[in-house]
Amino acid sequence: MKSLITLYLSLFFIQTTSIWGVYGEFAVDGRVLELNDSNIDAAISTFDYIFIDFYAPWCGHCKRLNPELDKAAPILAGLKNPVIIAKVNVDKYKSLIKKHDIDGYPTLKIFIHGIPTEYYGPRKFDQLVQYLKKFVAPDVTILNSNSGVAEFVEEAGIDFPVFIGFDVKESMISNLARKYKKKAWFSVAMDFSEDLMSVYDFDKVPALVAIQPMYSEASIFYGPFEENFLEDFIKQNLLPLAVPINEDTLRILKNEGRKIALTIVEDEISDGSKDLIKLLKAAASANRDLIFGYVGLKQFGDFVEAFEVSKKTQLPKMVVWDGDEEYSFVNGSEWIKEGDQGSQITRFLEGYKKGNVIQKRIGPSFTGFIKSLFGLGTLIMIIFIILLMAVFMIFTKDDEPTTLGPRQGAEGTSNLLSQSERGGDKED
Repeated sequence: MKSLITLYLSLFFIQTTSIWGVYGEFAVDGRVLELNDSNIDAAISTFDYIFIDFYAPWCGHCKRLNPELDKAAPILAGLKNPVIIAKVNVDKYKSLIKKHDIDGYPTLKIFIHGIPTEYYGPRKFDQLVQYLKKFVAPDVTILNSNSGVAEFVEEAGIDFPVFIGFDVKESMISNLARKYKKKAWFSVAMDFSEDLMSVYDFDKVPALVAIQPMYSEASIFYGPFEENFLEDFIKQNLLPLAVPINEDTLRILKNEGRKIALTIVEDEISDGSKDLIKLLKAAASANRDLIFGYVGLKQFGDFVEAFEVSKKTQLPKMVVWDGDEEYSFVNGSEWIKEGDQGSQITRFLEGYKKGNVIQKRIGPSFTGFIKSLFGLGTLIMIIFIILLMAVFMIFTKDDEPTTLGPRQGAEGTSNLLSQSERGGDKED
């Protein structure tokens, strides 16, 4: 890994030392810029692309992110369209909390020509670099040879889906590419061989090929090449057929409009689970109105417990989750047993679409998931704020100040805390 980092940095300095310099009041030297409440606006207006970490020094996730930003900063500053990495201590400069809509730590935003977009991508430096490169890449890349296609796919990496339009006019997909460029790579290939058609498994043109490199999946769209049909195809292929549920994918699913057909297994990597996931992919290809996801009790126990699952629960189990606080299971069809599991999945989906469901709400065990995903820092901060508010309210009443009894105070704090624990979408 150290040799890889050294290679990155050496290539960077060979190719881009000329970008170092002073821009207004800011010195660009490959390090993370430290901003404050008096110069953050100037930084946002000075740089076309600036990625800002709104952090608190006591936040554990923020501390772990720091070295990743330090490694990413010189690489991103060396791009043809540089991305400047900066950070600001909003625990110190509290006026920025409301101004920039900060509701947890760290909050990460990229400002493109002054317009902010919240960042929910990975935080390891190599993946972070790959994600941020998307923001400054062309909406659509034009490819003119077999080798050009191969290089484009290789450089795109495995973290985003890739769309290649073979003999598709750029104008046909440019609007949608602009709309979804933060979630996928887009290109059009205008000169290619029949051998390449065999590689990507299409037999006529025009064709739009969607590739999920991480999951070795591909889909072909032959038309009609009208925007509404194209957009449906693109949206359906932004995610793999069966999504593994973890902290990273939950962030990606946050703004999805579709409900999630969630299969809970004991262990995601067992042979039985792998066979079941193949069946889920087949079901997903025929039911694009739902997202199909799977999660292992062994891999993500705190999350799974929210769906009334424990080590004693019969698994696999299927539910349909709205991505928030509600889920439902099909009466009599929630368990997937040994035997013809494909037919059991079909019966579950048929029962769901007929409305033969029992609605449930996420229970108290979801608190465990909140803690694992967002960290204890938020909860500690909430408790502290609630106590301060309680003391303030007591001493600012018009009548005689009163003291809460032990039972009353404990219950009041407990009720407020239970509400606060369900809120927020940040890590600390």
